[in-house]
Amino acid sequence: MSEEYFDVVIVGAGLAGIGAAWHLQDKCPDRSYLVLEGRESMGGTWDLFRYPGIRSDSDMYTLGYRFRPWKEGKAIADGPSILKYIQETASEAGIDRNIRYQQAVVSAKWSSQDALWTLATLDKATGDTRLIRCNFLSMCSGYYNYEQGYEPQFAGREDFRGEIVHPQHWPADMDYSDKQVVIIGSGATAVTLLPAMAEKAAHVVMLQRSPTYIAAVPDVDWIARLLQWLLPDKIAYSATRWKNIQFQRWIYWRSKKAPQKMQKTLLKMARKEIGKDTDIDFDKHFTPRYGPWDQRLCLAPNGDFFHTIRDGRASVVTDTITEFTPDGIRLDSGEELSADVVVMATGLDLCVLGDVQISIDERPLDLSRSFSYKAMMFSDVPNLISTFGYINASWTLKADLTAEYSCRLLKHMAETGTRQCTPRLQDCDKDVAGKDWIEGFSSGYIHRKSHLLPKQGNRPPWINTQNYTVDKKSIQEDALEDGFLQFTAPAVEP
Repeated sequence: MSEEYFDVVIVGAGLAGIGAAWHLQDKCPDRSYLVLEGRESMGGTWDLFRYPGIRSDSDMYTLGYRFRPWKEGKAIADGPSILKYIQETASEAGIDRNIRYQQAVVSAKWSSQDALWTLATLDKATGDTRLIRCNFLSMCSGYYNYEQGYEPQFAGREDFRGEIVHPQHWPADMDYSDKQVVIIGSGATAVTLLPAMAEKAAHVVMLQRSPTYIAAVPDVDWIARLLQWLLPDKIAYSATRWKNIQFQRWIYWRSKKAPQKMQKTLLKMARKEIGKDTDIDFDKHFTPRYGPWDQRLCLAPNGDFFHTIRDGRASVVTDTITEFTPDGIRLDSGEELSADVVVMATGLDLCVLGDVQISIDERPLDLSRSFSYKAMMFSDVPNLISTFGYINASWTLKADLTAEYSCRLLKHMAETGTRQCTPRLQDCDKDVAGKDWIEGFSSGYIHRKSHLLPKQGNRPPWINTQNYTVDKKSIQEDALEDGFLQFTAPAVEP
């Protein structure tokens, strides 16, 4: 069995993985690295999802990399444009030459004696298994299972004569022209699909158990466009990025501090978009049962979701499913929805660290027993950093910070002659209370797998702040040797 060595291995060639590689090349050019990607191409989410209307649910001035200005006209961008942005970033920096595709990481074993990870990888094209050794492991594999999405079990599904599809695996030859479509779900994917599918379908119904907060926003940031006209690209991008970060933080802060006022504002905006001259039961279909930002806020670029419903090309039904029938779906209210196509926009299947089997000195790692260090590393787990973005802001904000922190660690170990960095709870942390890793967030994909996630503490550095401003200072400025992160050298050099 062949075996290779790299200083750093990055798992995943999506938005986070390409960003991590860019920062590594820029700040630690002396380190060798390899990017392992399980799929046939780079891009992660933006290559996997191909459903109609696929787009970002964050503005691209914050979802884009800090180091590479977003220059396209639309702030809320379509999937192909985002994929192109990732591909161009990798190509221009030469990162694409360091990516190996169809390489699934099966296991990762850490040896404290050697200060090395040994990765077992499966080549999906040939079936061969290879061993790769590295000193530092950067997990950028995302937070959900790429092989399958979440699909609830419904009675009678096998009797349905139409087509059932999950957005995560959209058939290239899918034809829904002039057909009756039912979309099950009310999250960002459903809100995106409804106006896009309504352009061809006979009619689209979004079937939801309960409403979601949906905000109509312009898909073009005109302040950003003005700044691009007045200022050099990098300065204009930085200014727009700062503006949008502060706006995101204000919206989230306002939602938590004054939820009733924020709810009133959001519902007023939605009522305006739906219009007055309609018989739609607004309270039933558009007034959520939870507070603003207890789940992610959905965006409707230029109000397309609302306008499609207002124009009668689509509708919303709020009910629960009794069973599938041969010709549609029967609801608990007794109503039956006719359907030729059912789209299961029912969410993601969360996974932890890419479902890689990890062991530390021959002991299997149970991450749920670990504490999260700065929401990037884990107690008693050496030389591993994991990228998990914000639930209340753009994913890449945290991804950029995590990549920068990885480089700080690597440079510090080089300067101090150490090869191992491990977060450890100290005596003063014996009374630290273990709390849910993400608090105050009720989305199903988190709650279904919350028992697999690490814990967070009730004081730094064990808090998952979900606050970019706080994290930026902590990650970029706080001392690395803080008494919790231990730097050591192995007993035997490799």
